[in-house]
Amino acid sequence: MIQQFLLRSSLLALLACLPRETLLAQVAAPKTGPFQSGLYQGAQWRQIGPYRGGRSVAVAGVPGQDQVYYMGSTGGGVWKTTDAGQQWENISDGFFQVGSIGAVAVAPSDPNVVYVGAGEHAVRGVMTSHGDGVYRSLDAGKTWEHLPGLEDARHIAGIAIHPQDPAHLYVAVQGAVHGPTTTRGVYESQDGGQTWEHLLFVNPTTGAADLSMDPRNPRILFAAMWDHQRTPWQVRSGGPGSGLYRSRDGGKNWEELTDGLPAEMGKLGVAVSPANSDVVYANIEAGQGGVYRSNNGGDTWTQVNDQRLTTARAWYYMEIVADPVNENTVYVLNAPLLRSLDGGRTFERIDNPHGDQHALWINPADPRNMILGNDGGACISFNSGNTWSSEENQPTAQFYRVIADNRFPYYVYGGQQDNSTVAIASRSVRGMITGKEWYPVSGGESAFIAFDPDDPRFIYGGSYQGNISVYDHRTGETKDVMAYPNVGLATLPREMRYRFNWNAPIVASPQDPRIIYHGAQLVLRSRDGGQNWQEISPDLTRNDPEKQGLGGVPFTNEGAGGENYNTISYLACSPHDAWVIWVGSDDGLVHLTRDEGQSWENVTPPELGECLINSIEVSPHDPATAFVVATRYKFNDFLPLIYRTQDFGKTWTKVTRGIGSEDFVRVVREDPLRQGLLYAGTETGLYLSYNNGAFWHRFQLNLPVCPINDLTIRDNDLIAATSGRGFWILDDLGFIQQSAGYLLGNSAQVFRPKTSYRVLYDQSSEAGAGENPLPGVIIDYYLPAHLDSTEIRLQILDESGLVIRAYSSEADPDYKRFEGGPPPQPKLPTGYGIFRFNWDLRRAPIAHVPGLFVLGNYQGGMVAPGTYTLRLIAGDDRVEQTCLILADPRLSDEVSSADYAKQSDFLLTIEKAVTDIHSSVEMMRELRTQFTELQQRLDHLGDQEELRNYCQTIVDKINDWEEQLVQPQQETYQDVINFPNRLNAELMNLHSRVDTNNPRVTAGAQDRLSDLLAAWEAMVVERDTILYSEVQAFNDLYQDRSLPAVIIPRPREVEGW
Repeated sequence: MIQQFLLRSSLLALLACLPRETLLAQVAAPKTGPFQSGLYQGAQWRQIGPYRGGRSVAVAGVPGQDQVYYMGSTGGGVWKTTDAGQQWENISDGFFQVGSIGAVAVAPSDPNVVYVGAGEHAVRGVMTSHGDGVYRSLDAGKTWEHLPGLEDARHIAGIAIHPQDPAHLYVAVQGAVHGPTTTRGVYESQDGGQTWEHLLFVNPTTGAADLSMDPRNPRILFAAMWDHQRTPWQVRSGGPGSGLYRSRDGGKNWEELTDGLPAEMGKLGVAVSPANSDVVYANIEAGQGGVYRSNNGGDTWTQVNDQRLTTARAWYYMEIVADPVNENTVYVLNAPLLRSLDGGRTFERIDNPHGDQHALWINPADPRNMILGNDGGACISFNSGNTWSSEENQPTAQFYRVIADNRFPYYVYGGQQDNSTVAIASRSVRGMITGKEWYPVSGGESAFIAFDPDDPRFIYGGSYQGNISVYDHRTGETKDVMAYPNVGLATLPREMRYRFNWNAPIVASPQDPRIIYHGAQLVLRSRDGGQNWQEISPDLTRNDPEKQGLGGVPFTNEGAGGENYNTISYLACSPHDAWVIWVGSDDGLVHLTRDEGQSWENVTPPELGECLINSIEVSPHDPATAFVVATRYKFNDFLPLIYRTQDFGKTWTKVTRGIGSEDFVRVVREDPLRQGLLYAGTETGLYLSYNNGAFWHRFQLNLPVCPINDLTIRDNDLIAATSGRGFWILDDLGFIQQSAGYLLGNSAQVFRPKTSYRVLYDQSSEAGAGENPLPGVIIDYYLPAHLDSTEIRLQILDESGLVIRAYSSEADPDYKRFEGGPPPQPKLPTGYGIFRFNWDLRRAPIAHVPGLFVLGNYQGGMVAPGTYTLRLIAGDDRVEQTCLILADPRLSDEVSSADYAKQSDFLLTIEKAVTDIHSSVEMMRELRTQFTELQQRLDHLGDQEELRNYCQTIVDKINDWEEQLVQPQQETYQDVINFPNRLNAELMNLHSRVDTNNPRVTAGAQDRLSDLLAAWEAMVVERDTILYSEVQAFNDLYQDRSLPAVIIPRPREVEGW
């Protein structure tokens, strides 16, 4: 038994200790039948955080309601606050089919009408997702309708609503970023989005980047048209189609404005001053770029500011916003937020929670009040930007990759877009995962992270341009270990010694985590913590110098690293053989070495073509099997691409059947226990295949619709890194491994749960915190259709076969809630399908006295580590499964199995004593009631003074006896400092003090229990004297007078005792 307590916390370590036959038994082949995703709705994903905002390029407020605001996330959907940013709630889940949002607008004449344009408009070379048109709410975001007609808009930059007619709106469609399309320009609807008219179209690569309506005369519109296109190696921001357009008749006719403006333009933004319609501002990327102003409604223009601060990195910014009451106050959104008080001639910086600014709404009734959207989320100000609400309460982070360690509890790691790396706990003793449970480590926003999973003291993390550093968890210091340190920014990739991908892979060898690999255009290896690096491969890319030039043209270079091309994008070490390494490039090549880099073989699937190899999964079951996942969305091709080889890349099979035609795939992982069970993260969510990829099934459960960038499995939990919703965990995959989606026949079934640990982790909720797993043992069970309305019962049995806990699907009809009493017992969910429940590792609750307030916890004590039986009873079905509970691995050097046994006996002794006390109190109260009623009857018989006095004597003795055990004068919590606690409360208090994760019982607790039990034993003597001496004597006297005897009550039976 003692070895159970010393097993490692990692499931993998546990599995290594078990014979293969045991593992296979856990995932035995399911019964035949068609896949039904609806069977699984009992299981739920949980979000662990972090609660630190991700990118937002769309915000809106509500005039007249200064506590209500909307935010659109680039992947996380639409969010609403009704308390000025103290808390945010997602309002698009369940309605939207995409997570990327480009525009949000509230109708000025009706705040219940809200329009949302899907598809972010600040289109990055990495971490950008497209949308599917326009959504509308008629009840302030409670419900949504997907409007027809603009499903192919891809990216929407703005929405302008008529100030008097909420059904009349204009939409600025920026359009596809990676290729030409005719669905671009300005659209109008006069029927609330049911039909659309295409008002302004320039050419197939020019979209509407901004749209401004004159609120005084809504027939006057200004449209900023942007000629642009992205390739994997370059962003073209500008061309013949870029220009500023005006309509004076509600969009029926348009004129290009040129007087005083640059002849050639890139991206631009435009804003009419609500304070003076003659004043119009434009922020323009051009050879003579900067802020322009018109004082005659756009007829002529003058450049008022040429600072690069207003136009830097133009493809990402260029928004300009006019103050609603002062024509000379104007804001420019860039990095940072800028404000001018003199008509755009000079600008001042406005501090706020994040650096990169994309959207600003100003309250037309109070310009001091505004909401700002940036790469850290959304924040609100009531004092013109002097202070802002927090962005640390929005779970909208975008993570590139995910990895987890083997600690207990395990930590999850990733790099957050436009922020730091994160290491966050998968669970917390606080009942929820707060900001105290995560911290930054090495690397930056685009990081791959690598470490020894068993000892993550040294954590390697990357960033753009090949930066790599190592974080020492012991000292808290970070050291740069780049193979060839250089700035890299704005350097032509073809001139670089090493070309690194924006998300350059960093991997630790599974066999020897001291060996670190870093992917450039070739593979680098370090055996000494980054002190020295060796090149172990030639260039493994297509190496086309024509695609290694400027990252941005024609006006603004983009040299941050997102456009570096011909780079290694993924690197996978075989878990079977330290000599085997798979490498994928961002231009579509796959290479394999089977001698740790001495020779390389091009094993690219023949039909793959130029693409981004986003992930490679080596099967944990077969060293010759691997899955290559590629994307071509940067070529305007959104087809899913998954290829499987079972012979080290000699032959390949495309395995994407069942995945949506535009739901391109980013990652595939194979289940470590069940061969052929695959999980795929796509642009909109999760798929699974139970036949090695031959067919895929949508498997979303409660996971929001959002891109999944990466997946990993740790401790039999599936962990997802999303683009817009942070990290999510699906706990215990056993129910998938053991069913694989098949119909499970006509009998109830309990799935074998994963190994659990005897720890005190509760589950509570609070705004701004991640969710803990269900405490204790997670129990999944299947109910066939004919049992969907049958009462079901679950019993927990210890190793001796004793039932120590019992649950039912039906509520206890005798239960009544009262202050200071126990909570109701949880009910088992029922219906048709697979359901999830949890046993909190506790014995049955302590018995209570109805209506009696007690300062204490009624829950039964934690059980000791060991093997327990789960028995499910449903109709005539009676099925059993075992579960293994191990000791907290963090205490393995401090405690023994004897400590757990001693604590368990200690707690059980208290529970039995309190149960006896409460049962005795109930019994004695019933006895007292008989004597009280008897006194009343004797009052009518006359000449029975002796009996009446005898009755009163017994009642007084019962009262005196009870007052030593319970305190009926306490009725509420504050009463505990007014009326002293009695024996039951003292015992329950001691129970809570000893019922801890560390099982060692202190000498003080043992002394206290001895005293309390001695006191109870004395009270038992008094009780029995009353019951069997006093009452018997009374009955003898009573019967002598031919009167009925008093009946001694029987103790109430309590289930589990």
